Amino acid sequence: MIKVSVLYPNSESATFDMDYYCKTHLPLVADLVGEALLSASADLGLASVVPGEPPMYIAMGHLTFESVETFKQSFGPHQAVIAADIVNFTNTHPVIQISNIAQ
Repeated sequence: MIKVSVLYPNSESATFDMDYYCKTHLPLVADLVGEALLSASADLGLASVVPGEPPMYIAMGHLTFESVETFKQSFGPHQAVIAADIVNFTNTHPVIQISNIAQ
């Protein structure tokens, strides 16, 4: 199983609408990729490990798929629609990482 983590970098000018992300964007992704998506979750950054410093990422989204191939096949055809929705909830440019889920 793999996890696709979408990390939204934090900065003084970064904005993120978690309500929109959870209620509109993640359901849009789920509808488009269908049953290939096994789970989805979102995290809102609170703090850094260094007291008083802001979190490195303002928010993170995590999508779980059976394999990289399943992710690519289900996500690829809809990538433009999904990417176009980003401006509706943030002014940041996400960093994406695909990870193997250790078991």
